[in-house]
Amino acid sequence: MAVVSNVSKYSEDWVPIKNIMNGMIQLDNGQYVTGVKIESKDIFIMDQQLQNNVIYGMRNFYNAIDYEFWLVIADRPVDINLYLSQLQVLYSKTTDRAKRKLIIQDIDKANLFMSNEMSVVDTEYFILFKEKKTEIIQKRIHNLITNLANAGVNSSQTSNSDLRMLLDNFLNGGVTTEFRAAVGS
Repeated sequence: MAVVSNVSKYSEDWVPIKNIMNGMIQLDNGQYVTGVKIESKDIFIMDQQLQNNVIYGMRNFYNAIDYEFWLVIADRPVDINLYLSQLQVLYSKTTDRAKRKLIIQDIDKANLFMSNEMSVVDTEYFILFKEKKTEIIQKRIHNLITNLANAGVNSSQTSNSDLRMLLDNFLNGGVTTEFRAAVGS
């Protein structure tokens, strides 16, 4: 007699996730995973003093965190079809030859990305942590956002969409899945 295993091809079916709500992943053990999404900042276009200030501020920021956290970097796919349509409308409305040349160069570049099956992605940065108590979670999120702002970096609490994208990226190879509500027996 052969035993047939019903193994899911989706990782979330065996990961202890109960729900995703209010910008937090609720785990089966009652803990929550949440954090902040950090806006990217190219410090290399700043003058040297501003670069040093951001680096010094970020060093102080990281040294002030006194709990376990994860720095996560993920690529989110971007659909550039809307951008391409807007460029084409702008091209048809523009009469200046120099501007038209610049716009057509952007259109050609966008078409090149799409024709070569290259993925157009936006790289996103997150600081995540795990905690059971919601009052501690809110305090940590507030402190993270405030201290990042003091370092010259903007951030916001993770959204449900951010967390689903992270799970899909790391657990399912980027394949979008639908998370179902947990049903107890």
